[in-house]
Amino acid sequence: MNKKLILLDIICYAVVPYLIWNHGREILGDYWAIILSTVPGFIYTVYRFLKEKQFNIAGLFILGSLAISTTVNLLSSSAESMLWNQVYLGLAYGVLYLLSIFIKQPLALHFMVDWAYLQGFARQDSRTLYFKPQLLKWFQLLTLLFVARSVFMNGLKAFLLQKYGAAGYGKMLIYMNISGWIISAVVTLGFVFIGVKINQYVNGGEEAKVAVEK
Repeated sequence: MNKKLILLDIICYAVVPYLIWNHGREILGDYWAIILSTVPGFIYTVYRFLKEKQFNIAGLFILGSLAISTTVNLLSSSAESMLWNQVYLGLAYGVLYLLSIFIKQPLALHFMVDWAYLQGFARQDSRTLYFKPQLLKWFQLLTLLFVARSVFMNGLKAFLLQKYGAAGYGKMLIYMNISGWIISAVVTLGFVFIGVKINQYVNGGEEAKVAVEK
């Protein structure tokens, strides 16, 4: 991710939502201020989706999540119930990641297939390679990291919500975004690590393939 994208992420996911919340809550009330604060991130994510042409499992997962989150937000009766519903929804995504591990269809693997496709590799070739037992287990572990991220981030949100209530949404934005960026960096490193393992498997002999398992 280049510096321009990092800056845009900070502006659209943190700065603008915080300004909308901070200056709009007295006029609009907590509920609508929170709703409007999610709009910049939604528009920015859709823009990135369309620009990068990610019409694949990863992209559809992102847009599906946005659609569900927006629906849940609009159907919530109050600002506080909206935030709690976001926590429950986030944990549900964690269960989905966990289920994908149990059925040996880790979502991290399918996300990697999408990334490889953008690099010019055929989806079926990537799937065949990634489902090799020596590589599959690493995707299982990376998807487990997604589960841990879901539990941690939504546990943190629940803690902050109990401590500050909906009125502390501004503080929550800061804590959640900082934590989210740190964990995203860890997840990125996980994908890089698996990329190294894939290269070792593809370019090495039998000894290298055994080493990939370790």
